[in-house]
Amino acid sequence: MAFSSSFAPSNPGAQSARWRTLSASIALACGLLPTAQAQVAATSAHATLPTVVVSGSRHEQANDDLPLSADIVSEEGLRDQQSRNLRQALQDLPNTEVRSSPARLAVGAGSAAFARDGNMGIQIRGLGGNRVLMTVDGIRMPRSYVSRSAMFDREYLSLETFKRIELVRGPASAQYGGDGMAGVVNFVTHDPGDFLQTADGRSKTMGGRIATGWSEEDHSTSVTGTVAAQANERVQWMLTASGRKGHEMQTMGTDGAANSNRTKADPLDTEDRAVLGKLVWKPNGLQRHTFTVEHSRKKLDADLLSSRIASPSKPNDVVDEYTDSRIERNRLAWDGRFGLQTAWADHVRAVVSVQHAQSHRVGDSFLNSGVHRIRDNRYKEKAWQLNLQADKVLRTKDWSSRFIYGLDYVRNSISNLYTGQAPLAPEVFPLKRFPDTHETSAGLFVQNETVLGDWTMTPGLRIDHFRIDVQNQDLYFPPAPQPARDMSGTAVLPKLGLLYRATPQWSLFGQYATGYRPPEAGQVNDRFRAQAVLPGVGMVDNYVIANPNLKPERSRGLELGLRGRMEHLSLDVVGFYNRYSNLIEDARLVERTPTKQVFQTVNISRAKIYGFEVKGIYDWGQFADGRLRSSFAYGHTRGKDLASKAPLNSVSPAQLSVGLRYDTPQWGVYANARHYAAKRDKDIDLVSIGNNKAGTTQFATPSATTLDLGLQWRPRQDLRLNLAVNNVTNQKYWRWADVYGQAANSPVMDAYTQPGRNIKIAFTADF
Repeated sequence: MAFSSSFAPSNPGAQSARWRTLSASIALACGLLPTAQAQVAATSAHATLPTVVVSGSRHEQANDDLPLSADIVSEEGLRDQQSRNLRQALQDLPNTEVRSSPARLAVGAGSAAFARDGNMGIQIRGLGGNRVLMTVDGIRMPRSYVSRSAMFDREYLSLETFKRIELVRGPASAQYGGDGMAGVVNFVTHDPGDFLQTADGRSKTMGGRIATGWSEEDHSTSVTGTVAAQANERVQWMLTASGRKGHEMQTMGTDGAANSNRTKADPLDTEDRAVLGKLVWKPNGLQRHTFTVEHSRKKLDADLLSSRIASPSKPNDVVDEYTDSRIERNRLAWDGRFGLQTAWADHVRAVVSVQHAQSHRVGDSFLNSGVHRIRDNRYKEKAWQLNLQADKVLRTKDWSSRFIYGLDYVRNSISNLYTGQAPLAPEVFPLKRFPDTHETSAGLFVQNETVLGDWTMTPGLRIDHFRIDVQNQDLYFPPAPQPARDMSGTAVLPKLGLLYRATPQWSLFGQYATGYRPPEAGQVNDRFRAQAVLPGVGMVDNYVIANPNLKPERSRGLELGLRGRMEHLSLDVVGFYNRYSNLIEDARLVERTPTKQVFQTVNISRAKIYGFEVKGIYDWGQFADGRLRSSFAYGHTRGKDLASKAPLNSVSPAQLSVGLRYDTPQWGVYANARHYAAKRDKDIDLVSIGNNKAGTTQFATPSATTLDLGLQWRPRQDLRLNLAVNNVTNQKYWRWADVYGQAANSPVMDAYTQPGRNIKIAFTADF
């Protein structure tokens, strides 16, 4: 299969034809969704280059016309690799990492190590957590929140309901507001039309899919069913339901002791459920209305064997401990698209949504003294989101220009509650780590895309305003030393992208973009205090203190890239350099004495992150009855705190992914190899982690190489059976994002290892 180019032609007539084609597409996808478009990275060795997708420029655009770096994980890639979680789905994208720590944390333990850089979530080019804007169909996902043992991540989704994942790298605040400072990840759900076509392209009135799978790494079983129908020429509908039950993710630890010496995973039961419903109404050729209802729910029950003291002798020694978690997200949305063809707009798109998310975690600890300690933590978000966007195309004989403009508005009500029994002095239950808060953000944006010969220029400007409004001081860390503080601010965010088509095969691109992220309510007003007895030290007071003087983060980023689209080779090479001011770091150790430790969210005055990415696909051509293709992706990032000259711990080591796939009409086989570089001691900031340089030091992950093998059998066009063997060589290895905060001399480091050799099986049937 040869890779075709979609570069804009240099003659004016062809330019006008290109714009007319894209303008017609906009009627169906006007691009309000903050989604990505770019070359498919090495998520699977048989990945192909999409021609037109919804772009990081907020409108539908040809694949190779973006002046920035982005990736798509296709439905085929998710299905063939049988991705069960975010880490597996994104594991081959360069400079992209997902933290996934084991459930070892004791109920009453501190979480300073877990609190850094936004807790569990996606990291892009060394920054992650809430700096990465995560959306489902353009609707913002809830944030993660961490305060000591109250930890809530961003896993409010089920991969079984998505048809692709789109990822934009680098500062995207000018397009999407403050949460897009490090990048954007959009999860795109299925539409009814995806199931209402036969394999040869004919339409049908009813269709759907049934899929099931089993994974050895967590002994999980999943089932997903979808039915879609066309009621008449104007109405389509779809309903998807999925469920998964599983257990703990396996480690390569061998110690199964029911105490703190344990390195096997703690016993765990998980259950995920999701329902997605869509109704599409097209009253005429100029309108399309999509109504979406989504519900996702996850629950987890763990027997925390690893938190128990092997030989209890002190009153506060844990002899038995359990935890259970429940997270839930509900979304209702309307997406309306209108073709106007007026002097001020060709198309208008409006999105209105309401989303309610809540997390609830309960921990039970039974102490040697006979005390039953309960920790009951709750975190809730209720968000209203409004997006309005219009586009207008202007043409002359020599150039074509598209203007996109509009507004985004989000209002989020955030609350937390911390209660239970037997609190640690001096706390009194119930309490709130930060008060109930309203966060609002509003942005006005305008963007232009002008094609002039072989050049495309994409300037943009956004004016963004945020406000944090404390609703009341009730239960705020009673008694709080100072009342919680409001905060507000405004930023002007410019960007400029350039694309030059040097030849039909090669193009150069570059982008200057600004980033801006205001602090969160929890970062500004979070408080915690508890007393604990440390071995050999005695009674120690642990504090997390508020920081009402926290400043918004800002960044300036430059990205330069080269694209090659030859007959057999598709190649992307990208370099980036980002400067940051007032970078926010969660739970930094700011004071330590023999009797006290104080943590605070602080600003790093100046920092930089830089690196490069290389990715591509090579088509070797036809061999016998099939086709052979290979893929490759390499990412390398470095980061430094320019004030202290220390490295940034959020940056993961380099990773190389190489894939090879052979496909025939009935079957396909693949092999994916990944090499993880070692984390060097000189790239770790021990002071930030809180290690004593004269004593224990941070565990540095060694290098490792893994190999996955897979097979797909297609007895018919509508039936697929997938079999995969992962980590074939049974390699023992760690991921840096998982061990951040763990001491090098820890006797239980094997508890943080990735699964050994394991098998996955999946079956899919379309009807």
